[in-house]
Amino acid sequence: MTAVAATSAALAVLLLLRPVPRTEPLRGPRPLLLAVPALVLVALVVPRLGALVLVLTGAALGGLGLWRRRRRRREASLVAGHVLETCELLAGELAAGRPPGAALDRAATAWPPLGPVAEAFRVGADVPSALRALGDGLDGARDLRVVAGAWQVAHRTGQGLASAVDRVADTLRAAAATRRLVEGELASARATARLVAGLPVLALLMGTGAGGDPWGFLLRSPAGLACLAGGLAFGLAGLWWIEAIAAEVEDRS
Repeated sequence: MTAVAATSAALAVLLLLRPVPRTEPLRGPRPLLLAVPALVLVALVVPRLGALVLVLTGAALGGLGLWRRRRRRREASLVAGHVLETCELLAGELAAGRPPGAALDRAATAWPPLGPVAEAFRVGADVPSALRALGDGLDGARDLRVVAGAWQVAHRTGQGLASAVDRVADTLRAAAATRRLVEGELASARATARLVAGLPVLALLMGTGAGGDPWGFLLRSPAGLACLAGGLAFGLAGLWWIEAIAAEVEDRS
């Protein structure tokens, strides 16, 4: 029965941590619902093993959430860089005398997500609305709303579109420099938080090297499991708190 419980625990963890592609539709029960019966079986057959599996699964899910948030932040940063490059390309093409449609086509070739905007210009649709829709629907592309505003003002007032987009490019360059400065300042806080979160592991290794059995206490006794759960919970909460503060600061920069 212990082997069955261990196998069920492994399957439950795999179901919980299985990556789901963004294009995969949500059909049938969610992985969490599929994993619950396996975790219940483990808890009934071997209570101590079930408690350990629950603690480790919760920690794995928390760590996975942090990793996904970090990955989204990196992807948003890359998109923001593409937006700046696109704006600079548009400004250069327009300053060289190319028509807006050709400039948008060139920019869409360099950055494919801009394709719907170029298509909107070709069919006579509202280009600023297409830019705003892309900026709202893509993480890190919110600066496209500024480009949309410049495009709309230039269209309504007859002001030169090239000069308007060039001024927007200057503004976005200054904003990007500010974001890089903020990210550099936040990097030390994030590194300190990760170091503090990893210190308990170092303490456990030192205790093992000194002849103690801290791992046995944590993994094989109810008090140790409670300490393990509390330590992991506080460590993950601290990391999430730091990330939340950093995200708020980055959003305001």
